[in-house]
Amino acid sequence: MPAKRSSLALVAARAGVSVASVSRVLNGGSASEELTRKVREAADALGYVPDASARTLRTGRTDQIALAVADVGNPVYVQMMRAVTGVVAKADYRLVVSSTGSDPGDQIDLLRSLNRGYADGLILSPLRITAELVDAMRSSRLPIAVIGSLPDDVALDNVRADSATGIGLAVEHLVACGRRRIALVNGPVDTVPGSSRLAGYLAAADRFDLHVKPELQVTATGFTYRAGRKAAAELLARSTPDAIVCANDLLAVAALKELAAAGARVPDDVAVVGMDDTDAAELATPSITSVDLGSAKRAAAAAKLLVRRIADPDTPVRRLVIPPSLSLRESTPQETAR
Repeated sequence: MPAKRSSLALVAARAGVSVASVSRVLNGGSASEELTRKVREAADALGYVPDASARTLRTGRTDQIALAVADVGNPVYVQMMRAVTGVVAKADYRLVVSSTGSDPGDQIDLLRSLNRGYADGLILSPLRITAELVDAMRSSRLPIAVIGSLPDDVALDNVRADSATGIGLAVEHLVACGRRRIALVNGPVDTVPGSSRLAGYLAAADRFDLHVKPELQVTATGFTYRAGRKAAAELLARSTPDAIVCANDLLAVAALKELAAAGARVPDDVAVVGMDDTDAAELATPSITSVDLGSAKRAAAAAKLLVRRIADPDTPVRRLVIPPSLSLRESTPQETAR
């Protein structure tokens, strides 16, 4: 049978100090080194664990920050989690991660739950922005920082990527490699990344006079490897591209698999470019040229904005844009022209 949890009074008696002194030390108050040593040694010896719920009621703080992403299995969100953890840990917060999927309703439910006092702030990376989600964020008592684009009239801290420019970098590189039949394997266009990637692709095609045909554009049902396999197979069944731009690295890995099954050589026959520049791009065979959208930088910046807002709720709202870059690897050939 487990031992009964020791009380503050027992810790105080063992340390030879007052209950008030024990409470002050264990709650991070000012105390001498000697007092702190005595109290912590006594607490460790007795196996005393402070009651987090009681402390939350007393201080109004949970010392927790929540991060909500669509899919914790996606490598880009793994990069974000690592970056956020580094920032919040330095500010003495614990990170709680939720995988909410792409349905804004699930994110609204999470926000309502967190508003009951389960976290001190939320970093949200939504795939879809709806009026209902915007209303929920505006009415939240919880400080929020958003990784992604928001309507101009939403006064929340946010950090976004420049996907359209990123796609432009990919197309420009492929044109310089001599490719003209450049296809797009995109995710759902009713999502923030899907719509911006499509816009960037069409703008780049117009800039380089590519005259892309509808059969060179395919939309996957999601930003996952499985959805990418189906979309890439559909693309290859109806067209003969000499290059494929994919909306993320998982879709690019899927495209590599379908190209191999079709007997196409990468990059000799078909060049491939992904987006997000995750570990998946570097580990693939061949390794994948990918647009770096600064996922870790975006996440770290959002975490810093949130920590700042928790400390000062009246601080001015900030909107940041992280510029993209292109990481060249084996899936595209050397540039031959500009």
